[in-house]
Amino acid sequence: MKPLSERNPIAIAVVGLLLLALIAFATFDSANLPIIGGGTGYTAYFAEAAGLQPGNEVRVAGVIVGRVTGVSLAGDKVAVAFRVKGAWVGNQTKAAIKIKTLLGDKFLALDPLGTRPQDPSQPIPLARTTSPYDVTQAFNGLGQEVSQINTVRLGQSLQTLSAAFSATPPYARSALRGLGSVSRAIASRDAQLAGLLRGARNVTGALAGENENFAKLLSDGNLLLAELRQRQAAIHALLTGTQALATQLSGLVTDNQATIGPALAELNQVTTVLADNQANLTKALALAGPYYRLLGNALGNGRWFDVYLCGVIPKSYLPPGTGPKSGCEPPKP
Repeated sequence: MKPLSERNPIAIAVVGLLLLALIAFATFDSANLPIIGGGTGYTAYFAEAAGLQPGNEVRVAGVIVGRVTGVSLAGDKVAVAFRVKGAWVGNQTKAAIKIKTLLGDKFLALDPLGTRPQDPSQPIPLARTTSPYDVTQAFNGLGQEVSQINTVRLGQSLQTLSAAFSATPPYARSALRGLGSVSRAIASRDAQLAGLLRGARNVTGALAGENENFAKLLSDGNLLLAELRQRQAAIHALLTGTQALATQLSGLVTDNQATIGPALAELNQVTTVLADNQANLTKALALAGPYYRLLGNALGNGRWFDVYLCGVIPKSYLPPGTGPKSGCEPPKP
């Protein structure tokens, strides 16, 4: 092989640039690679998108197995593209858009059914897909529609209609008068109803702004439940061990009851004797202290006893002032 210095530098540069471009493309499009990518791509048709967005989760039995990659309009239906990795998708699989949180987050739920794998080129038809009913969007639409109604004109129209039908039978007049009363009640409460709908819209907006906090709260709740589940296992093991220990102690007491009973009876007799002689024991301990102190003094000067003999030498043989004044007292008290 030729050394690198002898090769054409232009060809080397072109090949290097092509390799760098290929590596960059593989890096940015790694989710679509066949082995390390995000899985197999599928498409499902829905009657409406129901707020589903690219990036939402794809779940099977509550487990995340992929992500939604695209939501587009396909004629009179909505085509939802998604990828699934590590899960089996059958040819009778059902797909449903479900609500993840109370704030309106959605996810795509799959029910893998069928006897053969689903062909990725064949979309899941409308007959096997369902969409949820979004209550928040319905309330927002109601607020917009009600805000555009001229309730004063509506009340005047109903009153005019009631007057025009004044010559009709009594039941028709009563019905129209009831409609007029309803229109007047609605007109009198128009401001309050509009304020209520505005407040509901503000509340939904505030909740949507706190979506990340709610998601984090739910995630922390999952961690707390997992920790409690682990602690539950530890507490169960502790209670089981305590029960086993109690069983062993009960068996030990039962096996040694013949020995423990007499021993406790003898111990009771010993404590009774000690209680009866408590005064003597107290006096003996009080006298033992001075006795052992004097004994220590007698033996504290070496390997002999320090003693004092009184009366061996007559007082007349002692120098004046050296003997005891009276009796047999030691010269040094």
